[in-house]
Amino acid sequence: MKKTILAALAAASLLGLGATAANAQVRITVGPPAPLVETVPAGRPGYVWGGGHYEWRHGQYVWVGGHWIAERHGHEWRDARWVQRGNGEWVMVGGNWERRMDYDRDHDRGHHYGRRDDDGDGVPNRFDRHPGNPNRS
Repeated sequence: MKKTILAALAAASLLGLGATAANAQVRITVGPPAPLVETVPAGRPGYVWGGGHYEWRHGQYVWVGGHWIAERHGHEWRDARWVQRGNGEWVMVGGNWERRMDYDRDHDRGHHYGRRDDDGDGVPNRFDRHPGNPNRS
C-alpha cells in the first residue's frame, strides 16, 4: 500500500514538472539568423501552411521547415517567430492557434474574447506589459 501511494506521489510530481517545463519560454541573448526562403506549396483543402522557423536546440539555432497543419474551425494559425524584448532577450512567440477575431459594430477586433494583440507580438494585451510595442512584453 505504501509503495502504491509513493509511486502515485512520484508520478504526480513528475507530471507537475512536465507541465511547467512545457509552458516555459526559451530566453536567449543572441538573435536568430535571417529566415530561410521557403516555397509555399499550393493550398490544400482542410489544412493551413505553418511556415518554417528557427528553434533553439542545444545552444544553437536549428531551422524547422514549414509543414501542413490540420485546420481548426474558428481559429487562425500564428507562425512561430522570434521577438526581441526591451532587455535584449529573444523569445519565441506564435506557433499556435488563435481564435479568429470577428469584427463587430465598433471594430474592436473581438475585444470581448480577451485575446486582443495590438502590437502583433503574439502576446495577448492582457498579458503584455507593453501592448503597443511589438519588441517588448
